[in-house]
Amino acid sequence: MSLIKKRIMAPGPTEVPPTVLAAAGQPILHHRTPQYRAIFAEVCEKIKVVFQTKQTVLTLAAGGTGGMEALLTNLSEPGETVIVVSGGVFGERWAKIAEALGRKVAKIDVEWGKAVDPAQVEAALKANPEAVLVLGTLSETSTGVEHPIEAIAKVVAGSKACFGVDAISGLGACKLLMDEWKIDAVVAGTQKGLMMPPGLALIALSDKGWAKANSIKSGRFYWNLPTALKSMTAEKLPDTTYTPNVSLVMQLRESLNLIHAEGMEAIWQRHQLLAKAAREGAKALGLKLLAPDSPSCAVTAVWSPEGVEGTAVVKKLRDEWGISIVGGQGKLKTSIFRIGHLGYADRADVLMTLAALEVVLTQLGVKVPRGEGVKAAQGVFLEAAK
Repeated sequence: MSLIKKRIMAPGPTEVPPTVLAAAGQPILHHRTPQYRAIFAEVCEKIKVVFQTKQTVLTLAAGGTGGMEALLTNLSEPGETVIVVSGGVFGERWAKIAEALGRKVAKIDVEWGKAVDPAQVEAALKANPEAVLVLGTLSETSTGVEHPIEAIAKVVAGSKACFGVDAISGLGACKLLMDEWKIDAVVAGTQKGLMMPPGLALIALSDKGWAKANSIKSGRFYWNLPTALKSMTAEKLPDTTYTPNVSLVMQLRESLNLIHAEGMEAIWQRHQLLAKAAREGAKALGLKLLAPDSPSCAVTAVWSPEGVEGTAVVKKLRDEWGISIVGGQGKLKTSIFRIGHLGYADRADVLMTLAALEVVLTQLGVKVPRGEGVKAAQGVFLEAAK
């Protein structure tokens, strides 16, 4: 078999820049030494720019789902009501975690492929005035939808409830201004827009969020965020309550160096450009988008052509072209395929993926206008370069 280079165009994990990969090969530092804690201090300061917050960002050795559970554990008690925006697999994950923790869930069911209307959140708060927490998703990875987080935050700000956002696939790709938008809790992971391997959960709380977290009486141990904050601020250099993932923190420092060098405005613009090119390329091939009205800038979800399962497209691209995209999740498992364009991704990645997609669809018996997908994406890039 001829050489096939491996490339990731999935919505996570994403590709990792060489300098970030190399940082994992450095000798392990003991996590209680001044040398490591100086690196950690640098990370803690630089990550605030990505969250757009002045608050301390906590770094936990966990995946994004662990961060979601930590957020719920610290901003609600068993038996309390939480409102969940559920319009996809990861919105539904909020509900599943909440139910597993003994919370009462008031669910806002949103059609998959659509964004929630902030008026629905307002209505849910009126129907559930006892709710202590509203949970939403910035970029719903399973459907390619970006929810109107700023507008939702304005609605929730007028209530006693805190507003928590799953920004796991959105942070570092989709615009998010935690402090300015008055979001009370943001949880993220490292394996998407932050251009790193999986393994760190990042959490930031507003003053309102910390007030709620400090009032929690139910049992917490590893997920005790007030204790974690105390470790971060008790001495001159920040520390962690328990053993951190030292290598991943060192990689995070390198990824944050790259992020700061590019700048957040430029990063948001790059992702918007790549997403637009991917969408226009798909449409030029005669394909339909799952979320045409509220698309995420992190991932594009495309309906698979009639008679072709999305999983077949994914397999052929991966096995014959080395390009990893992903299929659908849940009830959309075989109906769609999803192209990620976040983190360490650029214009050439989108053009390459569209070009290979044209070949794969043709081989699967789909009549596509050869070259038109790439041409449409090129047009987006040429227009942006004017």
